[in-house]
Amino acid sequence: MEISAAGRLEVRITPDDVGKRVSVRCLSDPGASQEKFTDTVGVLTSWDDAVLMITRRDGQSVRIAEAALVAGKVVPAAPARRRGPAASCAELTRIAARGWRPVESERLGEWELRASGGFTRRANSVLPLGDPGLPLDAALAVVRRWYGERGLPAYVQAATGAEGAQELLCAELERRGWVREVTAELWTGALAPVADRAEGAQVVLDRTADESWLARYQRKGVSEMALRVLGGGPSVWFASVPGAEGEPPAAIGRCVVDGRWAGFAAVEVDPGRRRQGLATEVMAALARRALDEGASAAWLQVETDNEGARGLYAALGFAPHHAYHHYRDPGDTPDAARRSPGPS
Repeated sequence: MEISAAGRLEVRITPDDVGKRVSVRCLSDPGASQEKFTDTVGVLTSWDDAVLMITRRDGQSVRIAEAALVAGKVVPAAPARRRGPAASCAELTRIAARGWRPVESERLGEWELRASGGFTRRANSVLPLGDPGLPLDAALAVVRRWYGERGLPAYVQAATGAEGAQELLCAELERRGWVREVTAELWTGALAPVADRAEGAQVVLDRTADESWLARYQRKGVSEMALRVLGGGPSVWFASVPGAEGEPPAAIGRCVVDGRWAGFAAVEVDPGRRRQGLATEVMAALARRALDEGASAAWLQVETDNEGARGLYAALGFAPHHAYHHYRDPGDTPDAARRSPGPS
């Protein structure tokens, strides 16, 4: 917190600092006999009618009454990771999008409208990487119409928690009533340590997702559009650990290699074979193939409530880079909401 030369806390932020990362301290219970304070760090997304809105790294918005402020200052952007590969939020967002390509897309300025018959929110949402070329309300009207023509609910994917992320857009969507349905994180790590974790000798690699692989994949009834998304990307590999005769694989995974980056997805293990190191075997085999193709860094996406996967990835040296969120148009009908894609 900012302390003056006289030793007093000072508020050194103003409404002109909207859009900047700030650190504030406020009274958590102004009427209490004993003062209690709460500290908040995040992007100042609005300061209206004597109320501040700060969006934290995880995308949660905090409302703070101006009268409760006791200290505040502008602070540097979220620090870069001290270990592992360095990359900007924009670079990783583009890499992840190339690794999970939609079946259909259209540009709206620097926004990309993506559709794939409802298979995953990532392939059926707007990717806003700059100025849409229209005022926000007009751009959102185009988005609603475009997805409505395809019988899909309208989603916008936006990131928080890293320099160059989209806290201001998130706040504007929330002010318009857009519903934040899913939060996930993009994690990064070095590739070579993953390859060194296991032999991967029992893992079979293939360029296509065959019927056996799909039998283990958790999204049942995979459509032709879904197969096109799964197979899309610069250099895609599918991994399987054979199961018992006549049974689906004991474990599967997917990796897409794109320059120095390798992206992991769809790592799944037969519930009866978990905690046997099979997920690590799959990722190690895919990592070695990615190294052979010239990659050195790795990324993956994991939802915030998937504790098992988060524990595995942390043990392999991955750590969160930024969070991303899918906001749904509040005007979607109940029927459209039921057509919402599955997990992000």
